[in-house]
Amino acid sequence: MARLSVPTTARLPSSLPVETSNSAVVKLLNRLSRPSLLSMVLDWLDPTNQSLCPPLLQGRDDDDDDFYPPAGSLDELREIYSDMQQRKGSKREVVDRIVEGDWRNGVTLYQLAMADIQYLYDHPGSLKWTAYKIQRLKTPSSEDGAEGPQKLDKECLAIPRFHPSTFVQNLQAEVLPDVKAHYNLDRPEGMPLWLLRIFILDSPYNTGLAVSNRIGERAATSFDASRTVYIAFPDASPHVYLSNSQSTGATTTGESKSLRALIVDGIPKAMSRPRERYALRPAHLSTRNLAELLHVKGAGRTNAAGGGWSIYASENQRTDSPLNPVLPTPPLSDEDATEDLVGGARKKRALSTKTTHDKYQQEAKRARLVAQARFGDSAKADDGKGIERVDILVEDTFAAVTGERQGGGNAEDVGEDDDNSSQQRKRTKGGRSGVDLAFERGQDGDEDDGGDARDWKPKVRLTFHGSHVFAGIRQLVEAGIVDGERMPGWMTGEEGVTIGAVRHGRIRGHKGSGL
Repeated sequence: MARLSVPTTARLPSSLPVETSNSAVVKLLNRLSRPSLLSMVLDWLDPTNQSLCPPLLQGRDDDDDDFYPPAGSLDELREIYSDMQQRKGSKREVVDRIVEGDWRNGVTLYQLAMADIQYLYDHPGSLKWTAYKIQRLKTPSSEDGAEGPQKLDKECLAIPRFHPSTFVQNLQAEVLPDVKAHYNLDRPEGMPLWLLRIFILDSPYNTGLAVSNRIGERAATSFDASRTVYIAFPDASPHVYLSNSQSTGATTTGESKSLRALIVDGIPKAMSRPRERYALRPAHLSTRNLAELLHVKGAGRTNAAGGGWSIYASENQRTDSPLNPVLPTPPLSDEDATEDLVGGARKKRALSTKTTHDKYQQEAKRARLVAQARFGDSAKADDGKGIERVDILVEDTFAAVTGERQGGGNAEDVGEDDDNSSQQRKRTKGGRSGVDLAFERGQDGDEDDGGDARDWKPKVRLTFHGSHVFAGIRQLVEAGIVDGERMPGWMTGEEGVTIGAVRHGRIRGHKGSGL
């Protein structure tokens, strides 16, 4: 530890050691399985990582009675952990050797970052991600325009270039001076994106004093108040994914929200350049599945081709796409399917001659064909692209309710009820959920639909839960429980949103469609 520590705005170095007696270190290591832990330790012992992951090697004055005697060289230490991989054993044996043996002097922030990222790879659903869209701002043409609110340039299709080192330097300039951050960038295998891990400590120092267990004579709790946030940057996509804030100890909800707001505000500033400014807008898509985010808000062709439209973005376009000039035989052209689709008297005569079992088979086959037409190749239970929750607010108006239908009441009574209900909503304003607040933010600035003031517009909110919401809806269509022909398009997932409002039968995300 440095003898003199001065408050600074620099970030925490990756080689900064953390004492193994810290409970946060043991907690991070114990989260990993034994195979993952041993594989990660062998990566620590790679010669290229010795500047950031130095183990304790044997010296002249070492005690021979040590329970974990230091190894004489890196090759010997790698052989020890390789033998542990070949034989069975407990995870506690590996953790104890790391904490009390080979890295007893401390593990660096880089090693802790590797352990945290390894846990994310082993448990992909451990974090909840939210998609944001990067949009360019219009350059003001006058001084008066520069002083007013900034407007989005919706016609511009430019995507800012992501240079890791430049972005981290610019983002560090947006961090408050009384906190320190450690950045670690990684490239997940099999995913076209960059993953940035941000570890934040409440300390003005970037030396060992920031992570020390003791400050003077009292214990420090900087790690207990630490937070970790991940930012994913997909390749060639105008979107970024931001994870929820993780805390090692007890962190209040207000601190997590302020940290998230700080990062959301700092990302577009770090990507902006002179005369080229950007802003982040929520895409109203939240899920624990990164593969689904890449499928819906990535660089592929499926961004605007969800549900039944996915056939236009199919990889096998030469045979399946309707854009192919030589179309294959439609699936509904066979005799059985054609017989199901004919109308009028012929259908009645055919149904009258069939048994109940045959009718059931024909109806089940028709339901499967309807589900295939509405969902295409998407929303399958084994596709690995499940969404866990979808919240929908229905804003469609119903027929006007007259006073006679309400039991003889007059228009004044209805107005008084509306006033009372509005006052009740104001009184219960503090108990609204985050989904309700998101809906209200999306309604700000919306134009009036021009409906009659007497139209009845009840507040109907639908929430779907499950491991794969849209795959479950598809199974309901195939089973005949949900009418696939009359089902609205947003129930197929074609809009690519998990929070939206339905008006006039069309879903909208943030002041428009979900695209």
